Amino acid sequence: MTILAGGVLAALVLLVGLGLAVYYALGSMGTSTASSPAATGGTHEAEILGDAGRGLPAGAVRGQAYRDNTATAPMLKVDPDSARRGVPSAQPAPTLLVPAATRTGPAGVPTGFPKTPAGAVAQLAAIDATVLQGMSIPQVNDVHHGWTLVGAVGVASWPLTQNVQAFLAAARQGQSTEPGVTVTVTPAAGMVKGVDGDDWVLACVLLDVQAVITTDAQIAYGHCERMQWTAQPESNLTGGARRQAVNGGRWMIAPGPSPAPAPSTWPGTDLALRAGWRTWVDAAGTGTTPDSGAAAGSAGS
Repeated sequence: MTILAGGVLAALVLLVGLGLAVYYALGSMGTSTASSPAATGGTHEAEILGDAGRGLPAGAVRGQAYRDNTATAPMLKVDPDSARRGVPSAQPAPTLLVPAATRTGPAGVPTGFPKTPAGAVAQLAAIDATVLQGMSIPQVNDVHHGWTLVGAVGVASWPLTQNVQAFLAAARQGQSTEPGVTVTVTPAAGMVKGVDGDDWVLACVLLDVQAVITTDAQIAYGHCERMQWTAQPESNLTGGARRQAVNGGRWMIAPGPSPAPAPSTWPGTDLALRAGWRTWVDAAGTGTTPDSGAAAGSAGS
């Protein structure tokens, strides 16, 4: 009975570590599957569903009020099971062509993405993957230091930090995972929730997160951040971030409170389509130019 209990506990630790720590810690769970109303102040429903910027003049800037409204506008609420399973939709999912990284930035995060909304989505995915695959408190601090601007959410309040803390606690680890614990993160879908001018994007990514401790479990995890293009060294950049900016601009996490939680839906399901997720397609593997506009074209368009 002791051996059996130990085996059950090991499985439960993993499920809690992923199904709860990575998902529930975000606070993106809910019981309603109906679309939440768009926030007031210029945030349109089309933008909530991933078509931000369609019909706007290039470079149009609407200001801080619009950015805050875009960030706080609620997204589709889904139940916890939506992150762990789902029936593939009968309809082709819209796609987002995402550019490839061209160099490595601070804290070992891939970078070199272009100054486009798709580039901002790709950079957020690279930041997320580096943090979640590392599952290390020291690494989280390094990434946050190198990839946030002054005024952004502090490291202790950053959703990614809280996810790592919850995972390590549930899996009974220290400040870093021990040998034998592996986490693999693959981008599954992306979304552009809002665009303001050509240097600010509210980017969202849906990640396929898989972890192995004594068995394995898998969930989908949605995450949004304010992203801002930084082209030159500025007073609000320090250390590795300042040195990297000298070698070319890059997307960084912008000032302001954390955006509303993104819906964590199983990729490719009807619910994922309703939430606005666009299937992730690496442009490097298609020979096609990455999406450069504010909105990605839907599949078959």
